[in-house]
Amino acid sequence: MTALTLSTAAASGQRADVIVVGVAKGAKGPVVAPGAESVDKAYDGKLASVLETLGAAGAEGEVTKLPAPSGFKAPLVLAVGLGAVPEKDSGYDAEALRRAAGAAARALAGSKKAAFALPIEDAADTGAIAEGALLGAYSFDAYKDNGDDTAAKGKGAKGAKAPLAEVALLGAKSRDKAHKAAVERATAVAEELNRARDLVNTPPNDLNPEAFAAVATAAAKEHGVKIQVLDEKALAKGGYGGILGVGAGSEAPPRLVKLSYSAGKAKKHLAFVGKGITYDSGGISLKPAGHNETMKCDMAGAAAVFAAVITAARLGLDVNVTGWLALAENMPSGSATRPGDVLRMYSGKTVEVLNTDAEGRLVLADALTRASEEKPDAIVDVATLTGAMMMALGGRTFGIMANDDAFRTSVHEIAEEVGEPSWPMPLPEHLRKGMDSPTADIANMGERMGGGLVAGLFLKEFVGEGIAWAHLDIAGPAYNESAPFGYTPKGGTGSAVRTLVRLAERTAAGDLG
Repeated sequence: MTALTLSTAAASGQRADVIVVGVAKGAKGPVVAPGAESVDKAYDGKLASVLETLGAAGAEGEVTKLPAPSGFKAPLVLAVGLGAVPEKDSGYDAEALRRAAGAAARALAGSKKAAFALPIEDAADTGAIAEGALLGAYSFDAYKDNGDDTAAKGKGAKGAKAPLAEVALLGAKSRDKAHKAAVERATAVAEELNRARDLVNTPPNDLNPEAFAAVATAAAKEHGVKIQVLDEKALAKGGYGGILGVGAGSEAPPRLVKLSYSAGKAKKHLAFVGKGITYDSGGISLKPAGHNETMKCDMAGAAAVFAAVITAARLGLDVNVTGWLALAENMPSGSATRPGDVLRMYSGKTVEVLNTDAEGRLVLADALTRASEEKPDAIVDVATLTGAMMMALGGRTFGIMANDDAFRTSVHEIAEEVGEPSWPMPLPEHLRKGMDSPTADIANMGERMGGGLVAGLFLKEFVGEGIAWAHLDIAGPAYNESAPFGYTPKGGTGSAVRTLVRLAERTAAGDLG
């Protein structure tokens, strides 16, 4: 992973491949952002004019390279767009800094060292830039031929450029406790989020439920997190009919993984529940051609929960956090659950399965019931649950549903704070009737219109009474099929990890009641 250092040294003396500066979009053209004053001075105060001549406007994510001024030890300057100049005295918000740092890190793949002279007013800015750089430098090339010594030459798979090796944050006080803590936090969050990305990107032939559980076990042992893995025999003995029903058609049996981080004297307890369908064919209700190719990402919710629990442990947060990974592979076979079958869930409720491609809610239902038994202060489930949510909110925004309006608002505010676009969604009670079944207590399908909300209503049925609960449908932002942007790569994104971590931090600080 990219190394981070803090430095108060001048940009001109940095022994690096490139100096990164920020440029904003002003009313009359590009404006050099704070942090780059010494660089601008070396251009005789004309850096903005030079950039404008080169076609730069300061738009978000825009990258412009130019030769470094005379006397600089670094040969190159890279100007990255920050977007619009902020209102007077407001400074650049954290997300603008994260995205700019990420765009610069992506553009500098193959470089050994870059010195970032972006705007830093306080430790929060340091943390945002560090986080953006580490997330932007991510690459996944585990399945490509790296040759013998390509990494040593600054190249990755098959001659591709390796990730930026080192970032020096200029203007960040290396001996200041707050700045050091901000970098340590950013490193922990980014490393675990990138691990979640790796899991999402791993081909399903190498990441079945058992393999996912093994990854979780190794990480838990490394970071002092307790882990319990229920295999198919334990699931059958415990009556986990939803998880078993979804996994019945696969040769790779399902798992339910419990990760427990205990803060010792913490008074609050959060439970995170993740959908972990390591591959989703749709089962007997087979997905049509063109809809299967990215279904390795259907475990992104479980990856996010796993990453969040490990991050909480690494940060030593004063809150108890339990993660539940509901892992199964949804495949068609002679043993697969059929449309019309009735499953008896862990809660004791029966569910008529009308569509085997509505499987995520079945594994989550069992895990939600089990999580509720421990009486946590709040439960948040994360799932790539419905195409309907993508239709409603697009590919970059996840939906938030909850049984408590105040909790939904808090989760939404937290998500926006950390730079994860989200939108609060309702749970209209009139849609519940569509899931009435003549055979069972409830069906796993209801009205077609509002399908994302119907799924949320189904999950609500399995949450324990009196427990605040929120459901994050990350079907859109969990997997980026388009071009990279900001600190977001193509492929697995690690969506919801930062929201869960910040929720844990807020709870530890007593900010959520």
